[in-house]
Amino acid sequence: MEKDVARLIDLLVNYGREKLDLCLEDAVYARNQLGELFGVVMGDMRKETPEDVQTVIDALTEEGKRLGLTEDGAEMRFEAKLFGYVTASPGYVRRSFMRRKMSTGIESATEYLYQLCIDNRYIRMADIRKNILWYADGPKGKIGVTINLSKPEKDNKQVAAERNATQNKYPKCMLCLENLGFPGTATHPARQTLRIVPIDLAGEHWHMQYSPYSYYPEHIIVFSDEHRPMAVTPTTFVRLLDFVELLPHYFLGSNADLPIVGGSILSHDHYQGGSKVLPMLHAPVRKTYRVEKGFKISVKDWYNSVVSVTGPSKSKVALACAKILALWRSYTDAEVGVYSHTGDVPHNTITPIAMVDADGNYNVDLILRNNRTDEAHPDGIFHPTKDMHHIKKEGIGLIEAMGMFILPGRLKRELGAAEQILTAGQEPDYAALREDPAVGKHADMIRQIGEKYGYSLSADEAHKRVKEAVNEVCLNILECTAVFKNDEKGAAAFERFMAQVVEVCKLSRASKNI
Repeated sequence: MEKDVARLIDLLVNYGREKLDLCLEDAVYARNQLGELFGVVMGDMRKETPEDVQTVIDALTEEGKRLGLTEDGAEMRFEAKLFGYVTASPGYVRRSFMRRKMSTGIESATEYLYQLCIDNRYIRMADIRKNILWYADGPKGKIGVTINLSKPEKDNKQVAAERNATQNKYPKCMLCLENLGFPGTATHPARQTLRIVPIDLAGEHWHMQYSPYSYYPEHIIVFSDEHRPMAVTPTTFVRLLDFVELLPHYFLGSNADLPIVGGSILSHDHYQGGSKVLPMLHAPVRKTYRVEKGFKISVKDWYNSVVSVTGPSKSKVALACAKILALWRSYTDAEVGVYSHTGDVPHNTITPIAMVDADGNYNVDLILRNNRTDEAHPDGIFHPTKDMHHIKKEGIGLIEAMGMFILPGRLKRELGAAEQILTAGQEPDYAALREDPAVGKHADMIRQIGEKYGYSLSADEAHKRVKEAVNEVCLNILECTAVFKNDEKGAAAFERFMAQVVEVCKLSRASKNI
Protein backbone atom coordinates (compact mmCIF):
# COMPACT_ATOMS: atom_id res chain seq x y z
CA MET A 1 0.00 0.00 0.00
CA GLU A 2 2.85 2.37 0.86
CA LYS A 3 4.39 1.82 -2.56
CA ASP A 4 1.03 2.57 -4.19
CA VAL A 5 0.73 5.87 -2.31
CA ALA A 6 4.32 6.78 -3.17
CA ARG A 7 3.54 6.14 -6.84
CA LEU A 8 0.42 8.33 -6.62
CA ILE A 9 2.52 11.11 -5.11
CA ASP A 10 5.04 10.82 -7.94
CA LEU A 11 2.24 10.94 -10.50
CA LEU A 12 0.88 14.11 -8.91
CA VAL A 13 4.29 15.77 -8.67
CA ASN A 14 5.03 14.93 -12.31
CA TYR A 15 1.70 16.47 -13.26
CA GLY A 16 2.86 19.62 -11.48
CA ARG A 17 6.09 19.57 -13.46
CA GLU A 18 4.22 19.07 -16.73
CA LYS A 19 1.21 21.36 -16.24
CA LEU A 20 1.67 23.63 -13.22
CA ASP A 21 5.05 25.29 -13.85
CA LEU A 22 6.61 23.43 -10.90
CA CYS A 23 10.39 23.78 -11.08
CA LEU A 24 12.70 20.86 -10.23
CA GLU A 25 13.71 22.10 -6.78
CA ASP A 26 10.11 22.79 -5.77
CA ALA A 27 9.06 19.40 -7.17
CA VAL A 28 11.56 17.64 -4.90
CA TYR A 29 10.38 19.75 -1.98
CA ALA A 30 6.69 19.05 -2.67
CA ARG A 31 7.38 15.32 -3.07
CA ASN A 32 8.97 15.13 0.37
CA GLN A 33 6.22 17.21 1.95
CA LEU A 34 3.56 14.93 0.49
CA GLY A 35 5.46 11.86 1.63
CA GLU A 36 5.46 13.22 5.17
CA LEU A 37 1.75 14.10 4.95
CA PHE A 38 0.80 10.55 3.97
CA GLY A 39 3.38 8.88 6.19
CA VAL A 40 5.29 7.10 3.40
CA VAL A 41 8.99 6.85 2.65
CA MET A 42 9.75 8.06 -0.85
CA GLY A 43 12.25 6.16 -3.03
CA ASP A 44 13.70 6.99 -6.41
CA MET A 45 11.60 9.45 -8.38
CA ARG A 46 9.41 7.86 -11.04
CA LYS A 47 9.09 9.63 -14.39
CA GLU A 48 5.57 8.42 -15.07
CA THR A 49 2.87 11.05 -15.72
CA PRO A 50 -0.84 10.46 -15.12
CA GLU A 51 -3.32 9.88 -17.94
CA ASP A 52 -6.04 11.40 -15.75
CA VAL A 53 -4.89 13.43 -12.76
CA GLN A 54 -8.36 13.38 -11.23
CA THR A 55 -8.12 9.64 -10.62
CA VAL A 56 -4.83 10.27 -8.79
CA ILE A 57 -6.42 13.01 -6.66
CA ASP A 58 -9.44 10.83 -5.89
CA ALA A 59 -7.23 7.94 -4.80
CA LEU A 60 -5.09 10.20 -2.58
CA THR A 61 -8.23 11.73 -1.09
CA GLU A 62 -9.56 8.30 -0.16
CA GLU A 63 -6.20 7.51 1.42
CA GLY A 64 -6.43 10.83 3.26
CA LYS A 65 -9.80 9.81 4.68
CA ARG A 66 -8.36 6.48 5.81
CA LEU A 67 -5.55 8.26 7.61
CA GLY A 68 -7.84 10.87 9.14
CA LEU A 69 -6.35 13.70 7.11
CA THR A 70 -9.77 14.67 5.76
CA GLU A 71 -13.36 13.52 5.98
CA ASP A 72 -16.54 13.13 4.00
CA GLY A 73 -17.80 16.52 2.87
CA ALA A 74 -14.34 18.11 2.91
CA GLU A 75 -13.04 16.53 -0.31
CA MET A 76 -12.74 19.82 -2.21
CA ARG A 77 -10.61 21.38 0.54
CA PHE A 78 -8.29 18.37 0.58
CA GLU A 79 -8.06 18.41 -3.21
CA ALA A 80 -7.03 22.08 -3.12
CA LYS A 81 -4.41 21.19 -0.51
CA LEU A 82 -2.93 18.48 -2.75
CA PHE A 83 -2.89 20.64 -5.87
CA GLY A 84 -1.42 23.49 -3.82
CA TYR A 85 1.67 21.38 -3.08
CA VAL A 86 2.39 20.81 -6.79
CA THR A 87 1.48 24.22 -8.24
CA ALA A 88 4.31 26.69 -8.76
CA SER A 89 4.52 29.05 -5.79
CA PRO A 90 2.77 32.45 -5.97
CA GLY A 91 6.11 34.24 -6.34
CA TYR A 92 7.30 31.87 -9.07
CA VAL A 93 4.01 32.31 -10.97
CA ARG A 94 4.34 36.07 -10.70
CA ARG A 95 7.84 35.94 -12.18
CA SER A 96 6.73 33.56 -14.96
CA PHE A 97 3.87 35.90 -15.81
CA MET A 98 6.18 38.91 -16.01
CA ARG A 99 8.74 37.03 -18.14
CA ARG A 100 6.04 36.08 -20.62
CA LYS A 101 4.68 39.62 -20.64
CA MET A 102 8.12 40.99 -21.53
CA SER A 103 9.08 38.29 -24.06
CA THR A 104 5.85 37.35 -25.87
CA GLY A 105 3.31 39.97 -24.80
CA ILE A 106 0.52 40.46 -22.28
CA GLU A 107 -1.95 38.12 -24.01
CA SER A 108 0.56 35.29 -23.78
CA ALA A 109 1.02 36.06 -20.08
CA THR A 110 -2.70 35.98 -19.33
CA GLU A 111 -3.10 32.77 -21.34
CA TYR A 112 -0.40 31.22 -19.13
CA LEU A 113 -2.08 32.24 -15.88
CA TYR A 114 -5.57 31.26 -17.06
CA GLN A 115 -4.49 27.80 -18.16
CA LEU A 116 -2.55 27.27 -14.94
CA CYS A 117 -5.69 28.06 -12.92
CA ILE A 118 -7.66 25.54 -14.98
CA ASP A 119 -5.01 22.84 -14.71
CA ASN A 120 -4.69 23.14 -10.93
CA ARG A 121 -8.47 23.11 -10.54
CA TYR A 122 -8.72 26.61 -9.06
CA ILE A 123 -11.10 27.13 -11.96
CA ARG A 124 -13.15 23.97 -11.67
CA MET A 125 -14.08 23.45 -15.30
CA ALA A 126 -15.71 20.09 -14.53
CA ASP A 127 -18.22 21.92 -12.31
CA ILE A 128 -18.55 24.91 -14.63
CA ARG A 129 -19.44 22.62 -17.54
CA LYS A 130 -22.46 21.49 -15.53
CA ASN A 131 -23.89 25.01 -15.82
CA ILE A 132 -26.72 25.28 -18.33
CA LEU A 133 -26.10 28.05 -20.88
CA TRP A 134 -28.10 29.34 -23.81
CA TYR A 135 -28.61 32.60 -25.72
CA ALA A 136 -31.90 34.33 -26.43
CA ASP A 137 -32.84 36.88 -29.07
CA GLY A 138 -34.37 40.13 -27.91
CA PRO A 139 -35.48 43.45 -29.40
CA LYS A 140 -32.16 45.10 -28.53
CA GLY A 141 -29.82 42.19 -29.08
CA LYS A 142 -29.06 38.75 -27.71
CA ILE A 143 -28.70 37.99 -24.02
CA GLY A 144 -27.04 35.00 -22.37
CA VAL A 145 -28.81 32.88 -19.77
CA THR A 146 -26.94 30.57 -17.39
CA ILE A 147 -28.42 28.33 -14.72
CA ASN A 148 -25.55 28.38 -12.27
CA LEU A 149 -24.82 24.99 -10.73
CA SER A 150 -21.35 25.84 -9.41
CA LYS A 151 -21.98 28.65 -6.92
CA PRO A 152 -24.96 29.70 -4.75
CA GLU A 153 -26.24 33.24 -5.22
CA LYS A 154 -26.77 35.78 -2.42
CA ASP A 155 -29.90 37.86 -1.93
CA ASN A 156 -29.80 41.63 -1.41
CA LYS A 157 -30.19 41.41 2.38
CA GLN A 158 -27.14 39.17 2.65
CA VAL A 159 -25.10 41.55 0.50
CA ALA A 160 -26.10 44.60 2.53
CA ALA A 161 -25.46 42.80 5.84
CA GLU A 162 -21.99 41.74 4.66
CA ARG A 163 -21.13 45.28 3.65
CA ASN A 164 -22.12 46.68 7.05
CA ALA A 165 -20.85 43.83 9.22
CA THR A 166 -17.98 44.27 11.66
CA GLN A 167 -14.96 42.65 10.07
CA ASN A 168 -13.44 40.30 12.63
CA LYS A 169 -12.50 37.18 10.72
CA TYR A 170 -9.51 35.99 8.72
CA PRO A 171 -9.39 36.45 5.82
CA LYS A 172 -11.83 39.34 6.09
CA CYS A 173 -13.48 38.33 2.80
CA MET A 174 -12.93 36.09 -0.19
CA LEU A 175 -11.08 38.83 -2.09
CA CYS A 176 -8.39 39.72 0.43
CA LEU A 177 -4.75 39.02 -0.41
CA GLU A 178 -4.62 36.83 2.71
CA ASN A 179 -6.60 34.18 0.83
CA LEU A 180 -3.34 33.08 -0.82
CA GLY A 181 -2.70 29.59 0.58
CA PHE A 182 -5.66 29.71 2.99
CA PRO A 183 -6.67 26.12 3.88
CA GLY A 184 -10.38 26.85 3.91
CA THR A 185 -13.15 26.20 6.41
CA ALA A 186 -16.70 24.92 6.24
CA THR A 187 -17.84 28.41 5.20
CA HIS A 188 -14.76 29.70 3.37
CA PRO A 189 -13.32 27.86 0.35
CA ALA A 190 -9.75 26.62 0.30
CA ARG A 191 -7.36 28.81 -1.65
CA GLN A 192 -4.05 26.87 -1.81
CA THR A 193 -4.34 26.90 -5.62
CA LEU A 194 -5.04 30.61 -5.95
CA ARG A 195 -2.41 32.47 -7.97
CA ILE A 196 -2.46 36.22 -8.61
CA VAL A 197 -0.37 38.88 -10.30
CA PRO A 198 0.16 42.49 -9.17
CA ILE A 199 -0.99 45.47 -11.16
CA ASP A 200 -0.64 49.20 -10.47
CA LEU A 201 -3.75 51.27 -11.13
CA ALA A 202 -3.82 55.04 -10.68
CA GLY A 203 -0.62 54.81 -8.64
CA GLU A 204 -2.07 52.24 -6.25
CA HIS A 205 -1.24 48.57 -5.72
CA TRP A 206 -3.92 46.12 -6.91
CA HIS A 207 -3.97 42.42 -7.83
CA MET A 208 -5.47 40.39 -10.67
CA GLN A 209 -6.80 36.85 -10.42
CA TYR A 210 -9.18 34.67 -12.38
CA SER A 211 -12.62 33.95 -10.99
CA PRO A 212 -13.00 30.33 -9.88
CA TYR A 213 -16.57 30.38 -11.24
CA SER A 214 -15.70 31.70 -14.72
CA TYR A 215 -19.13 32.96 -15.77
CA TYR A 216 -17.64 33.78 -19.19
CA PRO A 217 -14.24 33.18 -20.83
CA GLU A 218 -11.22 34.50 -18.91
CA HIS A 219 -13.41 36.03 -16.20
CA ILE A 220 -11.03 38.10 -14.09
CA ILE A 221 -11.26 39.83 -10.72
CA VAL A 222 -9.05 42.83 -9.95
CA PHE A 223 -8.98 43.65 -6.24
CA SER A 224 -7.52 46.32 -4.01
CA ASP A 225 -4.56 45.60 -1.77
CA GLU A 226 -6.61 47.19 1.02
CA HIS A 227 -9.82 45.71 2.43
CA ARG A 228 -12.23 48.62 2.03
CA PRO A 229 -15.85 48.98 0.81
CA MET A 230 -16.71 49.23 -2.86
CA ALA A 231 -16.77 52.79 -4.13
CA VAL A 232 -17.37 54.39 -7.52
CA THR A 233 -15.41 57.65 -7.60
CA PRO A 234 -13.59 59.71 -10.24
CA THR A 235 -10.49 57.61 -9.50
CA THR A 236 -12.45 54.50 -10.50
CA PHE A 237 -12.43 55.64 -14.12
CA VAL A 238 -8.69 56.29 -14.02
CA ARG A 239 -8.07 52.77 -12.67
CA LEU A 240 -10.33 51.11 -15.23
CA LEU A 241 -8.67 52.96 -18.09
CA ASP A 242 -5.19 52.25 -16.74
CA PHE A 243 -6.06 48.57 -16.72
CA VAL A 244 -7.38 48.36 -20.29
CA GLU A 245 -4.38 50.32 -21.51
CA LEU A 246 -2.16 47.60 -20.01
CA LEU A 247 -4.43 44.71 -21.07
CA PRO A 248 -6.29 45.93 -24.17
CA HIS A 249 -7.62 42.46 -24.98
CA TYR A 250 -9.80 42.58 -21.82
CA PHE A 251 -12.62 44.79 -20.59
CA LEU A 252 -12.85 45.84 -16.95
CA GLY A 253 -15.87 47.12 -15.06
CA SER A 254 -17.00 47.99 -11.57
CA ASN A 255 -20.18 46.91 -9.88
CA ALA A 256 -22.21 49.78 -8.50
CA ASP A 257 -21.41 50.71 -4.92
CA LEU A 258 -24.91 50.49 -3.42
CA PRO A 259 -26.95 47.48 -2.29
CA ILE A 260 -29.59 46.07 -4.67
CA VAL A 261 -27.83 47.48 -7.75
CA GLY A 262 -24.35 46.41 -6.64
CA GLY A 263 -22.59 43.07 -6.83
CA SER A 264 -22.41 40.14 -4.41
CA ILE A 265 -19.37 41.54 -2.54
CA LEU A 266 -19.57 45.19 -1.51
CA SER A 267 -17.13 44.89 1.40
CA HIS A 268 -13.94 44.83 -0.73
CA ASP A 269 -13.16 47.27 -3.53
CA HIS A 270 -12.80 45.24 -6.71
CA TYR A 271 -13.54 45.11 -10.43
CA GLN A 272 -14.50 42.37 -12.87
CA GLY A 273 -13.57 41.87 -16.49
CA GLY A 274 -12.19 39.47 -19.04
CA SER A 275 -12.82 38.60 -22.66
CA LYS A 276 -15.00 41.07 -24.55
CA VAL A 277 -17.92 38.67 -24.95
CA LEU A 278 -20.73 40.16 -22.87
CA PRO A 279 -23.63 41.29 -25.07
CA MET A 280 -23.85 44.94 -24.01
CA LEU A 281 -20.29 45.61 -25.17
CA HIS A 282 -21.47 45.08 -28.73
CA ALA A 283 -24.77 46.98 -28.56
CA PRO A 284 -25.19 49.69 -31.21
CA VAL A 285 -25.34 53.41 -30.52
CA ARG A 286 -28.72 55.15 -30.48
CA LYS A 287 -27.54 58.77 -30.47
CA THR A 288 -24.18 60.53 -30.35
CA TYR A 289 -23.06 63.94 -29.07
CA ARG A 290 -19.69 64.85 -30.55
CA VAL A 291 -17.18 66.84 -28.51
CA GLU A 292 -14.30 67.23 -30.89
CA LYS A 293 -12.77 65.21 -33.67
CA GLY A 294 -12.52 61.59 -32.54
CA PHE A 295 -14.20 62.22 -29.15
CA LYS A 296 -17.87 61.63 -28.42
CA ILE A 297 -20.53 60.84 -25.84
CA SER A 298 -23.33 58.49 -26.87
CA VAL A 299 -26.47 56.77 -25.68
CA LYS A 300 -26.36 53.02 -26.29
CA ASP A 301 -29.34 51.21 -27.76
CA TRP A 302 -29.60 48.72 -24.91
CA TYR A 303 -32.25 47.47 -22.50
CA ASN A 304 -31.11 49.60 -19.57
CA SER A 305 -29.85 53.19 -19.55
CA VAL A 306 -26.27 53.43 -20.81
CA VAL A 307 -24.16 56.49 -21.62
CA SER A 308 -20.89 55.81 -23.48
CA VAL A 309 -17.81 58.03 -23.48
CA THR A 310 -15.28 57.38 -26.25
CA GLY A 311 -12.06 59.07 -27.30
CA PRO A 312 -8.32 58.71 -27.89
CA SER A 313 -7.32 60.53 -24.70
CA LYS A 314 -7.44 58.55 -21.46
CA SER A 315 -7.52 61.70 -19.33
CA LYS A 316 -10.37 63.31 -21.29
CA VAL A 317 -12.47 60.15 -21.13
CA ALA A 318 -11.87 59.84 -17.37
CA LEU A 319 -12.72 63.49 -16.79
CA ALA A 320 -15.98 63.30 -18.76
CA CYS A 321 -16.98 60.16 -16.83
CA ALA A 322 -16.27 61.91 -13.53
CA LYS A 323 -18.48 64.84 -14.53
CA ILE A 324 -21.32 62.53 -15.54
CA LEU A 325 -21.00 60.61 -12.26
CA ALA A 326 -21.20 63.82 -10.24
CA LEU A 327 -24.25 64.94 -12.23
CA TRP A 328 -26.02 61.60 -11.81
CA ARG A 329 -25.32 61.37 -8.06
CA SER A 330 -27.53 64.42 -7.49
CA TYR A 331 -29.93 64.02 -10.42
CA THR A 332 -33.69 63.84 -9.85
CA ASP A 333 -36.49 63.48 -12.37
CA ALA A 334 -39.78 63.00 -10.55
CA GLU A 335 -41.65 62.34 -13.80
CA VAL A 336 -39.94 58.94 -14.12
CA GLY A 337 -39.51 58.19 -10.42
CA VAL A 338 -35.80 58.97 -10.25
CA TYR A 339 -34.87 60.56 -6.92
CA SER A 340 -31.23 60.98 -5.99
CA HIS A 341 -31.80 60.89 -2.22
CA THR A 342 -34.28 60.04 0.48
CA GLY A 343 -33.17 62.41 3.20
CA ASP A 344 -29.44 61.80 3.44
CA VAL A 345 -29.60 58.32 1.89
CA PRO A 346 -28.19 58.29 -1.66
CA HIS A 347 -29.83 56.26 -4.43
CA ASN A 348 -28.03 57.12 -7.67
CA THR A 349 -24.84 55.41 -8.73
CA ILE A 350 -23.18 54.06 -11.86
CA THR A 351 -21.93 50.72 -13.13
CA PRO A 352 -18.93 51.65 -15.34
CA ILE A 353 -17.28 49.34 -17.92
CA ALA A 354 -14.08 50.24 -19.77
CA MET A 355 -12.37 48.78 -22.81
CA VAL A 356 -10.20 49.73 -25.76
CA ASP A 357 -12.32 49.52 -28.90
CA ALA A 358 -11.40 48.16 -32.33
CA ASP A 359 -10.11 51.59 -33.40
CA GLY A 360 -7.79 51.89 -30.40
CA ASN A 361 -9.98 54.44 -28.61
CA TYR A 362 -10.77 54.33 -24.90
CA ASN A 363 -14.43 53.59 -24.21
CA VAL A 364 -16.34 53.66 -20.93
CA ASP A 365 -19.98 52.57 -20.73
CA LEU A 366 -21.83 54.12 -17.81
CA ILE A 367 -24.94 52.17 -16.77
CA LEU A 368 -27.12 54.53 -14.74
CA ARG A 369 -28.46 52.83 -11.60
CA ASN A 370 -30.92 53.76 -8.83
CA ASN A 371 -31.63 51.60 -5.77
CA ARG A 372 -34.65 53.37 -4.30
CA THR A 373 -37.44 51.27 -2.78
CA ASP A 374 -41.05 51.99 -1.81
CA GLU A 375 -43.98 50.09 -0.33
CA ALA A 376 -44.98 48.66 -3.69
CA HIS A 377 -41.39 47.70 -4.54
CA PRO A 378 -39.61 46.74 -1.29
CA ASP A 379 -36.84 44.98 -3.24
CA GLY A 380 -36.17 47.97 -5.47
CA ILE A 381 -38.12 50.14 -7.90
CA PHE A 382 -35.56 49.54 -10.67
CA HIS A 383 -35.29 45.85 -9.81
CA PRO A 384 -37.15 42.71 -10.89
CA THR A 385 -40.75 42.96 -9.77
CA LYS A 386 -42.31 40.29 -7.57
CA ASP A 387 -43.82 38.42 -10.52
CA MET A 388 -40.26 37.80 -11.77
CA HIS A 389 -38.79 36.57 -8.48
CA HIS A 390 -39.57 32.95 -9.32
CA ILE A 391 -36.74 33.25 -11.85
CA LYS A 392 -34.46 35.87 -10.30
CA LYS A 393 -34.78 37.82 -7.06
CA GLU A 394 -31.10 38.44 -6.36
CA GLY A 395 -29.32 41.66 -7.19
CA ILE A 396 -28.63 42.56 -10.82
CA GLY A 397 -24.94 43.36 -10.89
CA LEU A 398 -22.36 44.14 -13.52
CA ILE A 399 -22.48 40.85 -15.45
CA GLU A 400 -26.26 40.64 -15.71
CA ALA A 401 -26.70 44.34 -16.47
CA MET A 402 -24.42 43.65 -19.44
CA GLY A 403 -26.71 40.87 -20.66
CA MET A 404 -25.35 37.62 -19.15
CA PHE A 405 -27.84 36.25 -16.62
CA ILE A 406 -26.60 34.09 -13.76
CA LEU A 407 -29.71 32.29 -12.52
CA PRO A 408 -29.87 30.23 -9.32
CA GLY A 409 -29.18 26.50 -9.57
CA ARG A 410 -32.59 25.67 -8.08
CA LEU A 411 -34.10 26.36 -11.48
CA LYS A 412 -32.73 23.18 -13.03
CA ARG A 413 -34.94 21.10 -10.76
CA GLU A 414 -37.89 23.49 -10.67
CA LEU A 415 -38.12 24.11 -14.41
CA GLY A 416 -37.84 20.38 -15.03
CA ALA A 417 -40.85 19.86 -12.77
CA ALA A 418 -42.75 22.58 -14.64
CA GLU A 419 -42.04 20.82 -17.94
CA GLN A 420 -43.43 17.56 -16.57
CA ILE A 421 -46.70 19.30 -15.65
CA LEU A 422 -47.01 20.63 -19.21
CA THR A 423 -46.67 17.09 -20.59
CA ALA A 424 -49.11 15.46 -18.11
CA GLY A 425 -52.14 15.63 -20.42
CA GLN A 426 -54.41 17.58 -18.08
CA GLU A 427 -54.62 20.96 -16.40
CA PRO A 428 -53.27 20.84 -12.83
CA ASP A 429 -55.12 21.89 -9.71
CA TYR A 430 -53.52 25.31 -9.38
CA ALA A 431 -54.59 25.83 -5.78
CA ALA A 432 -52.71 22.68 -4.82
CA LEU A 433 -49.84 23.47 -7.18
CA ARG A 434 -49.16 26.80 -5.48
CA GLU A 435 -48.53 24.93 -2.24
CA ASP A 436 -45.97 22.63 -3.86
CA PRO A 437 -42.53 23.71 -2.51
CA ALA A 438 -40.77 22.28 -5.58
CA VAL A 439 -42.66 24.16 -8.28
CA GLY A 440 -45.39 26.30 -6.69
CA LYS A 441 -43.56 29.58 -7.30
CA HIS A 442 -43.81 28.90 -11.06
CA ALA A 443 -47.60 28.31 -11.08
CA ASP A 444 -48.42 31.53 -12.95
CA MET A 445 -45.81 30.79 -15.61
CA ILE A 446 -47.13 27.25 -16.03
CA ARG A 447 -50.70 28.54 -16.36
CA GLN A 448 -49.69 31.07 -19.04
CA ILE A 449 -47.90 28.41 -21.06
CA GLY A 450 -50.69 25.87 -20.57
CA GLU A 451 -53.45 28.26 -21.61
CA LYS A 452 -51.55 29.09 -24.79
CA TYR A 453 -50.14 25.69 -25.77
CA GLY A 454 -52.04 23.12 -23.72
CA TYR A 455 -50.95 20.47 -21.23
CA SER A 456 -50.15 17.63 -23.61
CA LEU A 457 -46.88 18.93 -24.97
CA SER A 458 -44.03 16.67 -25.96
CA ALA A 459 -40.98 16.81 -23.72
CA ASP A 460 -39.08 18.84 -26.33
CA GLU A 461 -41.97 21.27 -26.81
CA ALA A 462 -42.41 21.77 -23.06
CA HIS A 463 -38.68 22.43 -22.69
CA LYS A 464 -38.81 24.98 -25.52
CA ARG A 465 -41.83 26.83 -24.10
CA VAL A 466 -40.44 26.97 -20.56
CA LYS A 467 -37.13 28.28 -21.89
CA GLU A 468 -39.00 30.96 -23.87
CA ALA A 469 -40.79 32.01 -20.69
CA VAL A 470 -37.46 32.30 -18.85
CA ASN A 471 -36.05 34.37 -21.70
CA GLU A 472 -38.99 36.74 -21.52
CA VAL A 473 -38.51 37.23 -17.78
CA CYS A 474 -34.80 37.94 -18.21
CA LEU A 475 -35.46 40.54 -20.89
CA ASN A 476 -38.10 42.13 -18.65
CA ILE A 477 -35.63 42.18 -15.75
CA LEU A 478 -33.15 44.15 -17.84
CA GLU A 479 -35.92 46.58 -18.74
CA CYS A 480 -36.75 46.90 -15.03
CA THR A 481 -33.20 48.07 -14.30
CA ALA A 482 -33.51 50.93 -16.81
CA VAL A 483 -33.91 54.23 -15.00
CA PHE A 484 -35.15 55.70 -18.29
CA LYS A 485 -37.53 53.18 -19.82
CA ASN A 486 -37.50 52.32 -23.52
CA ASP A 487 -40.76 54.11 -24.22
CA GLU A 488 -41.75 57.64 -25.21
CA LYS A 489 -41.79 58.94 -21.63
CA GLY A 490 -38.46 57.33 -20.83
CA ALA A 491 -36.86 58.60 -24.03
CA ALA A 492 -37.94 62.16 -23.22
CA ALA A 493 -36.49 61.81 -19.70
CA PHE A 494 -33.22 60.48 -21.11
CA GLU A 495 -33.06 63.48 -23.45
CA ARG A 496 -33.48 65.81 -20.46
CA PHE A 497 -30.61 64.10 -18.69
CA MET A 498 -28.38 64.19 -21.76
CA ALA A 499 -29.03 67.92 -22.13
CA GLN A 500 -27.43 68.36 -18.72
CA VAL A 501 -24.61 65.97 -19.64
CA VAL A 502 -23.91 68.21 -22.63
CA GLU A 503 -23.83 71.21 -20.34
CA VAL A 504 -21.54 69.79 -17.64
CA CYS A 505 -19.18 68.24 -20.18
CA LYS A 506 -19.30 71.35 -22.38
CA LEU A 507 -20.12 69.30 -25.44
CA SER A 508 -21.44 70.50 -28.75
CA ARG A 509 -25.19 70.77 -28.64
CA ALA A 510 -25.41 69.42 -32.18
CA SER A 511 -26.32 65.75 -32.15
CA LYS A 512 -26.40 63.13 -34.81
CA ASN A 513 -28.66 60.13 -34.89
CA ILE A 514 -26.69 56.99 -35.72
